[in-house]
This record gives sequence, C-alpha cells and structure tokens, in this order.
Amino acid sequence: MQQNHPKLAALAVFASLMIPMTAEANQSGNLRIVVDGLQNQQGQVCVSLFAGSQGFPDKSDRAIRAQCVPMGKGQTAVTFQNLKLGNYAIAVFHDRNGNGRLDRNFLGIPTEGFGFSRNPVIRTGAPRFSEAAVFVAGTETTAQIQLQYLLGG
Repeated sequence: MQQNHPKLAALAVFASLMIPMTAEANQSGNLRIVVDGLQNQQGQVCVSLFAGSQGFPDKSDRAIRAQCVPMGKGQTAVTFQNLKLGNYAIAVFHDRNGNGRLDRNFLGIPTEGFGFSRNPVIRTGAPRFSEAAVFVAGTETTAQIQLQYLLGG
C-alpha cells in the first residue's frame, strides 16, 4: 500500500524549480585572448569573436564582438566579458598601418600577421569555425594565439 506525502511532493517540486534558476545564474563567462608572436610594435592588434561559422574568419561585421587595441610589450591581451557559455572562434590580425583591416597582396596572401584560436595549421586558406572553436565555460577561459607572418614582418 502506497502512502501519499503531500509535503514531500511539494518539496520535490520546489527543489526541481530551484535547480534551473541557480544553474542559469552562472551561464556566462569571460574569454581572455592573449596574442603572442608580434614582430614589431607598430600599429594595433584587432580581434574578432564569432559565435558561429557565418562570417568567420574575415567578416568582422558578422562577429559578435570586435575590438582593436594598442600594442602591448611582448604580449597583447583582450578580454571579452559576460559571454554566454558555448563555442566561439577568434580571428586576430596585426594591423601594422592602423587601417582596420588585414592587408593582402595582389594574390590575396596576407601581408600582416594573423592568427586564430587553437592555432590551426594554415595551408591553403583560413580554418573552418570548428577547427578554431574554443569552449567558454566558468568564470574565465584563456585562448593563446600565436601570430603567423606569411610574407615576413
């Protein structure tokens, strides 16, 4: 014979309602991007953050956040705060002349340094979103990006 426990049932319902609320309270994190390998201290470093494959890596107008910062000594770092937990890909370039875009030669090869999250090997073109995606979780996630200069500095 089964007994009915209304207080126990009410407590179980209350607990099930509270768990999602506390989990949702911590649904954001910060992403700190550290850029290494700058060949000189001219210009600025531009960082674009993408939440999906659309526009990645070279359509900064499709980025959910984008920022150019002055050069740091040795390393340059940018932090994007209050991001929803999930996958993001980062595209970075060393804007030596300060024009706000990655300059290329007549063949389309970048003439300024560039890099991507997870530092994928660049062969014939830019990586796919999935090759550069990093998962933002917890309070702070750090992505270390090594710049590449295909045609020198």
